[in-house]
Amino acid sequence: MIKLLLVEDDANLCYMVKSSLEDLIGGYEVIIASNGKEGLDAWKEHRPDIIVADIEMPVMDGREMVAKIREIDGDTPVLFASALVTPKDVIDGYQIGANNYIKKPFIAEEIDAHIRGVLSMKEGARSKNQSRVYAVGNLQLDAEHCLLKSADGKKKTLTPREAGILELFCENKGEVIRREAILSRFWETEDDFFASRSLDVFVTKLRKLFSDDPSVEIRTVRGVGLMLVENCQG
Repeated sequence: MIKLLLVEDDANLCYMVKSSLEDLIGGYEVIIASNGKEGLDAWKEHRPDIIVADIEMPVMDGREMVAKIREIDGDTPVLFASALVTPKDVIDGYQIGANNYIKKPFIAEEIDAHIRGVLSMKEGARSKNQSRVYAVGNLQLDAEHCLLKSADGKKKTLTPREAGILELFCENKGEVIRREAILSRFWETEDDFFASRSLDVFVTKLRKLFSDDPSVEIRTVRGVGLMLVENCQG
């Protein structure tokens, strides 16, 4: 049984999706919320397997809701169902944390295929993820889901680029990584001034994540690159 949270302000569409998935297709339990605020509350209460959300809604829109969820949950898949599908809308949605898009209007079989596809990808990623979890000082990096976890269960959601850079450091602990290599991998350039300044910003953010752990240091090797050092003494 797939527990689906549907966040949608169109009551007729909610009825259609719920009845189609639960009665026509089967294998679903559909929980309905009419705006982002209700959706946020329903997510906290029910912890669904997947969220399908409209973007433009009253009280709180879909983007704000997903951004709040992603502050503490980088794992639950989110599918935006919207008529807003310009390249900018799609890019903005993925940057916030959506996993996929479906354009309105749609039929039940179409959204069912999207949902099962996203959940299938999640299961595949979970099986591969065992090799993408790294201990970093007192924290644990889950690179697949862009999460930094503490021993007491607290989670910090990273951006894909932050998680990718930190994963690169973890894969090469104690070794200097040339700045050009990092820029080439994550900015597709080796010498662009703005990309270089952007890298500095990302490194500063990563250092702040470990500011309370003296055993971890992201060290600058002047004129060469950067390296992750553990068990350092001040």
